[in-house]
Amino acid sequence: MNPKSILSYSILAAGLIFVGGLCAQTQPKVDFPPPSPTCTLKQRVGLTDIEIVYSRPGVKDRKVFDGIVPYGQVWRTGANASTKVSFSTDVKLNGKQVPAGKYALYTIPGEEDWTIILQTNLTAGALNYNQKDDFVRLQTKSVNLGAHVETFTMDFTDVRDDSATLYLIWDQTYVPISMELDVTGKVLAQIDAAMKSEGKKQAGFYYQAANFYFNHDQDLKKALGWLNTGLEDKPRISYELLYLKAKILAKQGDKEGATAAAKESKDSAIKAEGPNSSFVKMNEDLISGLH
Repeated sequence: MNPKSILSYSILAAGLIFVGGLCAQTQPKVDFPPPSPTCTLKQRVGLTDIEIVYSRPGVKDRKVFDGIVPYGQVWRTGANASTKVSFSTDVKLNGKQVPAGKYALYTIPGEEDWTIILQTNLTAGALNYNQKDDFVRLQTKSVNLGAHVETFTMDFTDVRDDSATLYLIWDQTYVPISMELDVTGKVLAQIDAAMKSEGKKQAGFYYQAANFYFNHDQDLKKALGWLNTGLEDKPRISYELLYLKAKILAKQGDKEGATAAAKESKDSAIKAEGPNSSFVKMNEDLISGLH
């Protein structure tokens, strides 16, 4: 190739590079929606904070279980990376103790029986599962919904102070995992310490302490004492304390005392919130149930 040809080629190449670079710089950015978007689920159950990070594929006219998700094989429980779950305190899942911490969650789907797996290895990735890293395996039954759910979903239901149900749901399959937490022992110790502390307590605190005792089958005599102490200063929320007092007396079999407390609660609620207060109906229902 002669010098002129070499020079012409160099100029042409430089021009193409410049034009290519210019096109790359001027082309607008396109944000394509992910086919299986990531979701972060946060839920507080009792005193425990739970966080689940997972990806949510859709059915998209496919056969899901025993289809794109085979029976009897480890599934990352979603799409993309393996699902991650963390607990701020110890919990029980399907009766098995799980310490506070972060885990990778896998499952082995079956036609009726599912295996739930928690691993401590968070870096293995969805396609590098190794059974030696299993921390615990749980067994649970799936339920056929008889209805279609397009997007894979994880969520909580039946949330109480010391329990909840974590569930997986996709297409027509519902998979529940029971969760139990030790709340009562911790809260009782905190209430005891607070009651022994110096300083005046607010009526709202006496109500909360008594309500916890009532809801968790603790010493109702002690709970009544707290409510009576809270009522001494005739707080604005007297109707709340009196309604709880009526429920406790009813539980103890004291219909006369429960009726009197409920009537007083109703009158107090009307005075504080007017005749449309929800406590009016609540107390009327309580009294009706006693007779």
